[in-house]
Amino acid sequence: MRFEISKVLDAIEGRVCTDPALARAVVDLAEVIRYQDLDGGRPASLLRLGMVIDALSRQLEEDSVPVYAIVHRALLSDADLTSNERMVVRRWADDGLVEVLDQPGDRMLEVADLLGLPVLSRVRFDGLGGRLPWLGQPGRVLAPVPGAGGPVFIAHVGGGQAPVTGPRSAAGAKLLARQWRCPEPGCALFGAGGGGGAFADLARVERSPAGQPPPTLRGGAPTCPRHMTRLGDAGPRPRTEVLAVRIGGLVRQRFVLTESQPVVAGRAPEQSGGVTLGQWLNDEARRWISRGHVRFELRVGEVIVTDTSTNGSGIRPAGSMNDADRIALAPQQSRVLGAGDVVELYPGVQIGRAEELPSAAPFTPASVMAEAPTMAMRLPRV
Repeated sequence: MRFEISKVLDAIEGRVCTDPALARAVVDLAEVIRYQDLDGGRPASLLRLGMVIDALSRQLEEDSVPVYAIVHRALLSDADLTSNERMVVRRWADDGLVEVLDQPGDRMLEVADLLGLPVLSRVRFDGLGGRLPWLGQPGRVLAPVPGAGGPVFIAHVGGGQAPVTGPRSAAGAKLLARQWRCPEPGCALFGAGGGGGAFADLARVERSPAGQPPPTLRGGAPTCPRHMTRLGDAGPRPRTEVLAVRIGGLVRQRFVLTESQPVVAGRAPEQSGGVTLGQWLNDEARRWISRGHVRFELRVGEVIVTDTSTNGSGIRPAGSMNDADRIALAPQQSRVLGAGDVVELYPGVQIGRAEELPSAAPFTPASVMAEAPTMAMRLPRV
C-alpha cells in the first residue's frame, strides 16, 4: 500500500504549481488535508488534496488541472502527516511548486486577487467583502464538501457550483509584466529552483521567468512571500501563450509557449519540454501521429505552427468542423495560427489557444487518485 500511495503523491505533484498561466484555483494545503469527512480517514492526509483536485477537474471537465497551493510552514513538521508526506511537501517547496508561508490565508486571497483565480476553501472570509469585492461573486469562493463518488463544491455566496475565473487585478497585471529576483540564494520562487527535490535536477534546475508566481506586496513594494525580502526588477517578463490539447473533445492538457522556447507536440517527442500525446491516443492515431508531429513557436506575439511529421496535419480556421474548410499542412510547412484556429494532428486530436478550445465531450477526466488503495478511501454516504 505504501508504494501505491507514493504513486498517488507523484501524480498529485503533477497537479500543483505556482505558474500564473496554468493554475486554475488557489488552496490552503493545511486546511485541505484536514477535511476528514471527505474520506473518514486519519486526521491529516495529503491524499485529500488529490480528491479536491479531482473534483476541480470534473467540474471544469478537463484533465491535468493544476492548483496553486499555499502551505503553512508548520505543515513541514506536522506529526499528523506521515514522514513520507512531510518529505513530499518539503520537496514541493524546494522545487517551487508550492509557497511555504507563515500567513497562508492572507496570501491565498492575495494570489486569488492578483490572478483572478477562484478559492477552494471552507472559510467564509466574512468581513472582507469591502476590501475584496470579488469575494461576493458566485463561483469565486467554493467549499469542497462530501458528495456521491467524491468531493463536490458548494458556493458560500450566490448560487452554482462551478469555479469562476475573474480578471486579474490592476496590481496583478503590473506585477506579472516584469521578472523578479530574490536576493536570497537559491530562492525556489524568484531565483534558481531545485533546492534538493528528487526531480529538480531533471526538470526544475532554473525556474522559467514566464512561470514565476506573483510577488506579494508589502508597503507597495514587490516582496518575496517566502523570505519577506524586497525583490529586484529583472526586466520585462517574456511573452507567453497558453495552448491546450483536446482529444476526443476533452481538454487533456494545457502548456505554456514562450518566445525563448519552442514546444514540440506528438506521440512521444524527444525534445525537452515536449508535449506527449501517446497515452491518450487510439491505435490508429498512434500509427498516424509522429513522435514529434508539430512544433509551436511564439514570434513577436504570433503563434507559428510547423508540421514536423511524416503524414502531415491540418488547420481548422476559426475552429470550423466543416471538412471543406480544413487547410492541409504538409510536412515542414509553417503557418501563423490565426484567432480561433485549431491545429488538427489527426481527426479528434487538436491543439489551439486554451481560451478558444473548450471541452465538449462525455468523458470523465483522469483521476490523480486512480492508484489510491481503496482501504485508504472510505467515501462517506451522501
